[in-house]
Amino acid sequence: MKKKLYSAAAITLVTSALLAGCGSDSSSEDTKKGDSGEKTYQVGVTQIVQHASLDEATKGFQDALKESDLNVEFDVQNAQNDQSNNQTIAKNFVSDKVDLIFANSTPSALGAKNATSDIPIVFTSVTDPIEAELVTSLEKPGANVTGTTDSHPDAIANTVKFIAEELGAKTIGTVYNAGEKNSIVQVENMKAEAKKSGVKVAEASVSTSADVKKAAESLIGKVDAFYIVTDNTVVSALESVVGVANDKDIPLFVGELDSVERGGFAAYGFSYYDIGFEAGEKAVEILKDGKKPGDIPVSYPQNLKLVINETAAKEMGVEIKDEWKKEAELVK
Repeated sequence: MKKKLYSAAAITLVTSALLAGCGSDSSSEDTKKGDSGEKTYQVGVTQIVQHASLDEATKGFQDALKESDLNVEFDVQNAQNDQSNNQTIAKNFVSDKVDLIFANSTPSALGAKNATSDIPIVFTSVTDPIEAELVTSLEKPGANVTGTTDSHPDAIANTVKFIAEELGAKTIGTVYNAGEKNSIVQVENMKAEAKKSGVKVAEASVSTSADVKKAAESLIGKVDAFYIVTDNTVVSALESVVGVANDKDIPLFVGELDSVERGGFAAYGFSYYDIGFEAGEKAVEILKDGKKPGDIPVSYPQNLKLVINETAAKEMGVEIKDEWKKEAELVK
């Protein structure tokens, strides 16, 4: 694994030969000292799977800490969408007695919370932290957990309304992993908004990224548009859905802006880098100012905007209307 050491004066790359299953015998009292003699904080980073949005959130988190005057050493671990790996990573961080755990995704946050009630946990990319039982409330999270969500209150409502009113769709197709709590919450919200707009939702569930293409193909002939929420399993294999959408001229709406760049037609989204950065700022409050995670409110993403991919629109047979151009940011 690789660790990055950041200090106020310099950034030094440290390479470790530890395996993911190995722990550390160091204690919090033996925390390393930086070149300046100041304390070096050990931060464990756990991410459920590698894809553009989560990667950007991790980068934002690390950049926020780099911009602080803290000495921080990161241990970055990726579970590759395997729950056993996810649990092992969290337990290893506890064994290593890290000073803080950054959990990127709902499964990662749950794994961390199940592993410790003592080490501070800061999450991001969590859709509904209350439903996931990570916090008791957004204003007063309680216990040892806080963070930032990836669910803007208006994102799903705006998307469904656009699909129904602007595209005239009667049925929206969605593919998701029914094992992800964050996805279940979003799909239920999608159904509620669809009912308000007088449209139906056709679902196809998957267990692994290898199932995504077949699931998308199963909806051909049944749906007028696709809408893929921020499901980690499906987003990690988004190109499979993009291919189906392009081949069959089915507009593909996505849940985050990084997926628009990967070939989605459009999204009401925000920057995952930004929510990661804000999570990093909360980590600084904990490590530097001594605040308790449970006293730091959970934050919603800011700056929701509509982004349309002109190339994807052409591939999917969608003509971009002039009125859309007034509202949307166009990318290629």
